[in-house]
Amino acid sequence: MFLLLMINVNYLQGFETASLASRPFNDRALSEANQYERGDIITSDGVLVAGDKLSSPDDSYKYQRYYTDGPVYAPVTGYDTIYSQSGVEEAEDSLLSGNGSQLAFRNFIDMITDKQQKGATVQLTVNSKAQTAAYNGLQQILQGTDRVGGVVALNPSTGAILAMASYPSYDPNQLATHNGTQLNTVDEKLLNEKPSPLINNATETTLPPGSTFKIVTSSSWFAQEATRTPQSDVNSPTTLPLPQTSNVLHNDGDEACGNGSGTTTIEYAFAQSCDTTFGNLGMDLGGTALDNKADAFGFNSSMNIPGVTVSPSQYDIPASLALTAYSAIGQYNDTATPLQEAMLASTIADNGTLMKPYLIQQVTSNLSPVYTATPTELSQPDSASVANNVKQMMIAVTQQPEGTGYAFNVNNEGGLEIAGKTGTAQNGVNASGLDDAVFTAFAPANNPKIAVGVMIEGGGYGAAAAAPIAVNVIKAYLASVGAGG
Repeated sequence: MFLLLMINVNYLQGFETASLASRPFNDRALSEANQYERGDIITSDGVLVAGDKLSSPDDSYKYQRYYTDGPVYAPVTGYDTIYSQSGVEEAEDSLLSGNGSQLAFRNFIDMITDKQQKGATVQLTVNSKAQTAAYNGLQQILQGTDRVGGVVALNPSTGAILAMASYPSYDPNQLATHNGTQLNTVDEKLLNEKPSPLINNATETTLPPGSTFKIVTSSSWFAQEATRTPQSDVNSPTTLPLPQTSNVLHNDGDEACGNGSGTTTIEYAFAQSCDTTFGNLGMDLGGTALDNKADAFGFNSSMNIPGVTVSPSQYDIPASLALTAYSAIGQYNDTATPLQEAMLASTIADNGTLMKPYLIQQVTSNLSPVYTATPTELSQPDSASVANNVKQMMIAVTQQPEGTGYAFNVNNEGGLEIAGKTGTAQNGVNASGLDDAVFTAFAPANNPKIAVGVMIEGGGYGAAAAAPIAVNVIKAYLASVGAGG
């Protein structure tokens, strides 16, 4: 028996050390991990959003994690509990905790100089002013309802995530407790809430994109023939009978598209968001062409973004021309996340190039960089000429009187020209009785600094519910970085 015990002890010490240390209920490992100060998480403009403070004297752990504006940044920071992490806290745990191999030399120097070990500082790409505007906008509309919404803002030229807000949200401070019983109570409560505050609706929840998908349809149509421009004429029937079915596609409010002559420019149809026009274009293009273009914009794929869980946006090739007409206007089985919506606008803003979104800008230890992000191209959905055509039409949405986003024209926004596309998506079943509200935009239109995607479940018209949030995020960000129209 003594021999067996000796063999077992040596096996555990020699081969199972790492496994035992990482087990969630190893109190010794937990206590050891909390004897060192965890690194800070800060925004791109230097605002502290997660940090450590000294625990109370009777606490068995030396440091206590805390979050400033917890619900505002919860989709970004995630949480750090005595048993687990999520979000950036999980993605950068080895560096935040100070145990990463990249910090070995730094920790050695600290040890021989008798300096207290501390985790690395993680700087996000998020701008505090844009993030606050995004969260406040969602809260104003959705507080007290059982509906969800999300906002994502991107830097078109780099892919940096400037804002990522979700509603409903939660306070990660409640999960940072060192009391296991209290933690379990809070965790169970959050898990049972409906809708779940733990889901990042900015990147995990998909809703129909509605008319914002006309960006994809337009891009595919322009790419088909190089001579096409925003002033090219297209068929614009008041109603569109769909083949092999008795269904008829109507415009919103049964309105005529253009002057009712049956033809109009694609720019006018885009600005007025004519479903009959784009349903007809979709049938001409075909489901395969739309699928290829959607794939290039990021649909049907799940991206690996450290610190962010991403659900794929979806475009299914329809089985018939009638269904293709619906899919071309963002209905049928089309789904998108607010992240995907921001990627649509970002691509057009960056002359047809889609940069890969990322959330972590830099990691530093004692002011020395450990990691610095390098922007990378994800795909090239459009040529520069096609992107410019779509851009002109997105400007028309907000700047021309017939545009669905004309309320946000350059005069109303103090000289700021915004390029955008509204979406009002039918979702079949919704407790509010309203459609989903969608808006995607970038600004300033001729020198883009920010692209935004907003989706609100049951929000109604995109121009009324989603667009004001996007505009406020744009204005807050531009003001914070000293950029204007």
